[in-house]
Amino acid sequence: MFTTHKRPLRPATLRPVLALIAALLATSAPAGAQVQPPSNTRPMAVPIVQSIPDAEDKPYPGTIQLAIDASDTTTGAYRVTETIPVPAGLSRLTLLHPKWLPGNHGPRGTIAELVDVRFYAGGRLLTWTRDPVDVFAFHVDVPAGASEVTARFIHTSPLRESEGRVTMTREMLNLQWEKMSLYPAGYYVRQIKVKPIVTVPAGWQVFTALDGKAANGNVVTWDVTDYETLVDSPIYAGLYAARHDLGQGVWLDLVADKPELLKIAPENLTTFRNMVDEAMLAFGAKHFDHYDFLLAMTDRMGGIGLEHHRSSENQYEPRTLVDWAAGDWDRNVIPHEFSHSWDGKYRRPAKLWTPDYRVPMQDNLLWVYEGQTQFWGLVLAARSGVQSKEQVLGQLANYAGSFTQYPGREWRSVEDTTHDPIMASRKPKPFSSLARNEEYYTEGALVWLEADAIIRDGTGGKKGIDDFAKAFFGVRDGDWGVLTYEFEDVVKTLNGVYAYDWASFLKTRIQTPGQPSPLGGIERGGYRLAWKEEPNPYDKARMASAKYISLNHSIGLAIDNDGKVSGSRWDGPGFKAGIVTGMQIVSVNGKTYDQETIKAAITAAKGTTAPIELIVKRDDVVRTVQIPYYDGLRWPWLERAAPGTAPTGLDRLLAPRAPAAKKPAAK
Repeated sequence: MFTTHKRPLRPATLRPVLALIAALLATSAPAGAQVQPPSNTRPMAVPIVQSIPDAEDKPYPGTIQLAIDASDTTTGAYRVTETIPVPAGLSRLTLLHPKWLPGNHGPRGTIAELVDVRFYAGGRLLTWTRDPVDVFAFHVDVPAGASEVTARFIHTSPLRESEGRVTMTREMLNLQWEKMSLYPAGYYVRQIKVKPIVTVPAGWQVFTALDGKAANGNVVTWDVTDYETLVDSPIYAGLYAARHDLGQGVWLDLVADKPELLKIAPENLTTFRNMVDEAMLAFGAKHFDHYDFLLAMTDRMGGIGLEHHRSSENQYEPRTLVDWAAGDWDRNVIPHEFSHSWDGKYRRPAKLWTPDYRVPMQDNLLWVYEGQTQFWGLVLAARSGVQSKEQVLGQLANYAGSFTQYPGREWRSVEDTTHDPIMASRKPKPFSSLARNEEYYTEGALVWLEADAIIRDGTGGKKGIDDFAKAFFGVRDGDWGVLTYEFEDVVKTLNGVYAYDWASFLKTRIQTPGQPSPLGGIERGGYRLAWKEEPNPYDKARMASAKYISLNHSIGLAIDNDGKVSGSRWDGPGFKAGIVTGMQIVSVNGKTYDQETIKAAITAAKGTTAPIELIVKRDDVVRTVQIPYYDGLRWPWLERAAPGTAPTGLDRLLAPRAPAAKKPAAK
């Protein structure tokens, strides 16, 4: 590099130069004009043009034929041919792919999996454009005189978890209509008629809540229905399948990875029949004509628990029915989703009901929709025997214990977590204990447990949450529609059961951050939160199934069987020592990591001043850290607050209501 040195100009030398510049500027500008300094160019916003019509409550002319070939188990591709009638004189047809999906509480539409999209009329390939604002919309140019448009496309379902939820394996499938269909814009979805047709692999059985099933070989059809009902009626189909009558128009439809996984002992099947009876008693009305539990016994197809009005999509670990005791922890999804037929599908928050799948949902009342359903799922499981009482108490202990050490509760209310499905899209978070997740489920359940205890105390045990359920969900017996509500309706119904300042109670517990741990229902119910050195039955089984150990209440870490840290509690002992998710624990006090070694180290440090020493690896860096924790192993339990055997309020809540268990039905 070369540098040229020059002597600076003296002020006297600069004066003629500055004068010349001023003269040039003066001659280049109009007389009297002020010279403006140069500025950055600043654009103006282009207005967004809304080219998609809002939905109107009017019938769409004609019936859509939706034919899906779901027989390709190798690629998992669903091949769709959809024929849509075109209103007379229409030159552009706007078709929408569902975006805001019921039960998902957020914009979860799978538009990216819709590929090879083509439209035809009279055998002629049509031109189309995707809406630049709403990319779930297709604008199709319709030639003059065309009476219908045929859409052909493929839904490329995920083949591995990293791509999304797997819905087809070699042995089973879960067809969800909204993921592989289009509907015309401008109409309430309940006003759009559809004729569904599905081709499945040869020899497979098909289950759904749709009416009018007819089969011709492996091609299955159903009666014409409306698009809203269609989306609310998914399909389970499988090579290995079985069906059980649970009574009162309710069926248990099973598909499995292997035929032996379908076996269920008669006495265990009876618990599901009891659960149906317990739900009917609790809610006091029936809001479906028939109901199907679609249940997959699999670890190959993706896990799910999704509510519908006349059915639900459910998944158990493969041996949950066969190894009944070992699967006790895994069975709550069935009573939870069944409760949704009343809570969420029939009674629905007014702003969560939408006329189509384009209008955004507002989730602020999910602490009723999901929180009370979480509560009823536990209650019905215990009352029926689908889960043991000990397992349910363990789940409640898990919820309550987690909130005793949860810094996110200081800044974020339960109601604010109802927006999580929209803003966080249910993805993992670096520090969920600070960020909070969708705790309207679990903390919501504890709030409803406290509401039950308040009613019991206030009425001397004469009333409880069952009375609210009958008054709120048990109205209009036989109505299979949707009855919406607002916050004030919840408060009014509670006051009708027992007069209390329910508005303040709910606003404090649900809408206000920084509240004490939600233990009121447990303590009023005659139990207390206790800490033990062994995990409760629920935590123990859940950790064993997922192959990890939760030490959240001791050193503040969750660790998988290979030593990988999957969770670090904000401000916990591990966090303060610099341990975060993604690190791997190589050794504990000089010994190779495994669960027993780290538990032994935590126990050995109890009551001492010797920290636990770990060697941890992060990327290519290995280092030694010390955790100064001396309080031993801790897992939450619920135990009776006072000695004795007389049933407490919580005992009474979980006790069966239906007559004595029925004998197994004859085969």
